Amino acid sequence: MDAGVVTPFGNGSAGVFSTRCPGKESDNEDVAALIPFDAHRAVLAIADGMGGMPGGALAASLAVQALHESIETARASDGSLRDAILNGFEAANQSVTSIGTGAATTLTVVGIQDDTLRPYHAGDSLILLVGQRGKIKLQTVSHSPIGYAVESGLLDQRDAMHHEDRHIVSNMVGSTEMRIEIGPILNMSPRDTLVIASDGLFDNLHTNEIVDIARKGPLQRVVDTLASTSRRRMLEPKEGQPSKPDDLTFLAWRRNVTPAATGSPSP
Repeated sequence: MDAGVVTPFGNGSAGVFSTRCPGKESDNEDVAALIPFDAHRAVLAIADGMGGMPGGALAASLAVQALHESIETARASDGSLRDAILNGFEAANQSVTSIGTGAATTLTVVGIQDDTLRPYHAGDSLILLVGQRGKIKLQTVSHSPIGYAVESGLLDQRDAMHHEDRHIVSNMVGSTEMRIEIGPILNMSPRDTLVIASDGLFDNLHTNEIVDIARKGPLQRVVDTLASTSRRRMLEPKEGQPSKPDDLTFLAWRRNVTPAATGSPSP
């Protein structure tokens, strides 16, 4: 994509951006999906094919396709969205494993229902939910040694950005040991912003930078600024700033704001 796109989705608006690594001639190994369910429910997903393994692009595509098919099946039978997502993960893992080449991918999913959301993920593609004043209401933990070290306080987040083992992922779709991490059901305030992204975003911008960009302003501006700033970091490395050229894909989502929901900004 040359530019991000914002489109109505569910009971809100979604911004989408995806592009391959600068200078890369092979396929973009990231996939983004917006999957409707019904008038009250919808699904957002990101898959990031493992670049160090064969068939990363195929793995990401198959994973999202399996998720989509599971959700379509549940929608046709008036099934549970939670079960559809979990079944989608299982089907994705079977589909990717069946390639037989060691291909693997992350899979990160958010189920939206009215004013609530629930995160599900395997891998290091992350989910961030921020309020208009910059409060982080949700930040998933990367399934990686570095992610766990940061979460436990053994490693500073800024040091982690430059760690030589940052690329190692310990949980993925395409593994017989895949596990699905299910987060809590969270209420989403009218002016909260949800960001789901491959590591092309989180490896080039510090979390506080993403929060500062995402928390306010029109969604199109948020998408454009996240994309341009990340790409600039990849193309113009500077001392003290993260810079890791990679495929870059993210989704940004906000609820529709009704007159009854206006008032004080969310935290």
